[in-house]
Amino acid sequence: MIRSESAIAGLLVYERPQQMETDMDPLGLLIQLVSGAAGGNIAGSLLKNASLGNAGNALAGGIGGLLGGNILNSALGISKVAAASGLDIGTIISQIAGSGVGGGVLMVLVGLLKQIFAKS
Repeated sequence: MIRSESAIAGLLVYERPQQMETDMDPLGLLIQLVSGAAGGNIAGSLLKNASLGNAGNALAGGIGGLLGGNILNSALGISKVAAASGLDIGTIISQIAGSGVGGGVLMVLVGLLKQIFAKS
């Protein structure tokens, strides 16, 4: 609660703080999840020694896609542009690219960690 003084008779009024707006777009999150899973599967097929299997590649890639897409969008300020102008082709392409790369990178990292811990 925020305490503020009212101009009328010096009364104290408690106001509810305004809720923060989130830039979470369900369609954008779905694009990030799917393209991250695709990036994880592509990286798994290219790097057989780091592959986690189809389901593992998709799971690690999907998580990496969500992380990578959100990091890229916040770094470039794309989420604010998308919220102001609607979902356009440039935003979709940047989400697909960032999420695909993020998914592939996380899948490779998890695969390499799996190999390191399996040897010990």
